[in-house]
Amino acid sequence: MTIYHFIGIKGTGMSALAQILHDSGEKVQGSDVDKVFFTQRSLEEKQIPILPFSKDNITEGLTIIAGNAFSDDHAEIQAAKELGLPFYRYHDFLGEWLKQYTSIAVTGAHGKTSTTGLLAHVLYQNYPISYLIGDGTGHGQIDSKYFVFEACEYRRHFLAYQPDYAIMTNIDYDHPDYFTSIDDVFDAFQSMAENVKKGIIACGDDEHLQQIQAKVPVLYYGFAESNDFQAKNINETSEGTTFDVFVRNNYYATFTIPMYGNHNILNALSVITICHYENMTADEIQKISTFTGVKRRFTEKQLGNQILIDDYAHHPKEIEATLDSVRKKYPNKKVTAIFQPHTYTRTKTFLQEFADSLNTADHVFLCDIFGSAREGSGKLTIHDLQALIENSQLLTIGNIDVLAAYTDSVFVFMGAGDIQKFQEAYEKIAQESTSEA
Repeated sequence: MTIYHFIGIKGTGMSALAQILHDSGEKVQGSDVDKVFFTQRSLEEKQIPILPFSKDNITEGLTIIAGNAFSDDHAEIQAAKELGLPFYRYHDFLGEWLKQYTSIAVTGAHGKTSTTGLLAHVLYQNYPISYLIGDGTGHGQIDSKYFVFEACEYRRHFLAYQPDYAIMTNIDYDHPDYFTSIDDVFDAFQSMAENVKKGIIACGDDEHLQQIQAKVPVLYYGFAESNDFQAKNINETSEGTTFDVFVRNNYYATFTIPMYGNHNILNALSVITICHYENMTADEIQKISTFTGVKRRFTEKQLGNQILIDDYAHHPKEIEATLDSVRKKYPNKKVTAIFQPHTYTRTKTFLQEFADSLNTADHVFLCDIFGSAREGSGKLTIHDLQALIENSQLLTIGNIDVLAAYTDSVFVFMGAGDIQKFQEAYEKIAQESTSEA
């Protein structure tokens, strides 16, 4: 029996896939840097070995799965190839593994992780399933009926998959270090659509998705009357959001989600659509109301009279959607945005859009740009963004205590880098001051 060795096991997709294989009865281990990542807790709970990077980790009898962030000159990858071991990139292995099941890919520029988590939750209440969520969560079952997984468009990696179904939440310009334009992004999604074997669930309110051509049925969902599945009569309460769903203009059922904002309604509507298409009953689908969320997507914590929210938002439209949700859930509180830009290329491309979206907060703190391993550093600095945002301040670990002055506020920590360390630092200072008092 082979042992699956994951190079870069702490990556969100890699961690989730390692858990799926482990749960499915396979032997799994992996390697990564010594830095602590939020994804590793689940690996440790399942007693999956995590080793420091070393070519000595690579021995006979292993099957290698390498994270996409690591180039072919990585020491472990070189050692694996020298030994002639079975070798896969993450997306290639996943593409093979999912063929065992009825697979549902969730893709889009925004909302992938939340929608994957929501769909996995509803199906898991009713069937044995496996799922891979982009927050590092993975679950495997040998007798799974469905395999639900997040499919990322970056570098067209999702073209390694041939899913039975695909949910497409939206098409937008992102990853400017790879995609050249919105047309280039659309071309990638069009190619993905051609790989789908049974059906596509697409947001009909998205003008780009309306242009998708496919050989399989395309069901559209959204707020517009022209959609196959439409959300109407939206009502926000302290419990969340309730709305009616109409299927081709005929009332179907009423649903409640413990979330706020149009983007969350659309995510839920995509899940309702695919479940309806797979002949689930309204009662089964209404279990969507018990969803508790995914990691780093509007994850809340109360600290005295302050609310702390951790969110992965790293694109202007995601920031806008997150702040809109905060306003709706906490209409009587001031909103303080703490934002860490992710990658120099994205920051440069969307500089004004970032400023516009952040200006909707009452107060803005900016953390230094988090560069990716792919690009190193750039000439752009956080000061270029600060200049476009009224009354914004720079935040460092050294001056994190300035947040204490913003009483009765909602702090929204946003970013795809290591923004969590700022929240953790503030929580530590706040707790220390409380204990001293």
